[in-house]
Amino acid sequence: MFEDQATKVKITSVVIVVGMSSMLAAVVTDHWAVLSPRVEKLNATCEAAHFGLWRLCKKSIFMVEEDPEGKGCGPISLPGAKNCSYFKHFTSGEEAEVFEVKTQKEYNISAAAIAIFSLFFMILGTLCVIFSFGKGRDYLLRPAGMFFAFAGLCIIISVEVMRQSVKRMIDSDETIWIEYYYSWSYTCACASFTLLILSGVALLLISMPHMPRNPWETCMDAEPDTLD
Repeated sequence: MFEDQATKVKITSVVIVVGMSSMLAAVVTDHWAVLSPRVEKLNATCEAAHFGLWRLCKKSIFMVEEDPEGKGCGPISLPGAKNCSYFKHFTSGEEAEVFEVKTQKEYNISAAAIAIFSLFFMILGTLCVIFSFGKGRDYLLRPAGMFFAFAGLCIIISVEVMRQSVKRMIDSDETIWIEYYYSWSYTCACASFTLLILSGVALLLISMPHMPRNPWETCMDAEPDTLD
């Protein structure tokens, strides 16, 4: 690998590490979206919820005054009794709860599966980048760039699936949720998409042959750069 090429790969690798860390944070946490019912009266308990790819958490919050941000029951950071359930452990109950569980299981299983594909592509891309530093193995930068680009695409698809999940929950007349906002796990996933897509494109550009320095030269005529 050429010296300037290795430097660019190292800089890109730092961006990749940040993107992968953001993706892992999004996958393992359950703050993709916060759902809130209508607050009928103050000095009473309301039930807000937040969820991720694997589970949904409901929190009973005692409302003394209206939420200054106008987001119904909450904010979710207020103290209250919390109950979290993984989607595969949900059981049937009231009609609204049955609809809620069915909706979340359909969408979240899909989003989680796509996120796992993203993790798989990130692992492959990381291995390609590591081995590309070996002598004569800079060709591995091309598949590495493609793997990270595929990982980014899987992430944004997973984000869209979750967005549709929230939209269906809010639009349904069979659920109590009327307010929602996306939380920090969702932001981590979006940031990861941006960083991994840019990193993948960067690796593909780095792996391209060096352009000739003068317009009358061909790629074969251009002087080669000095090796490490």
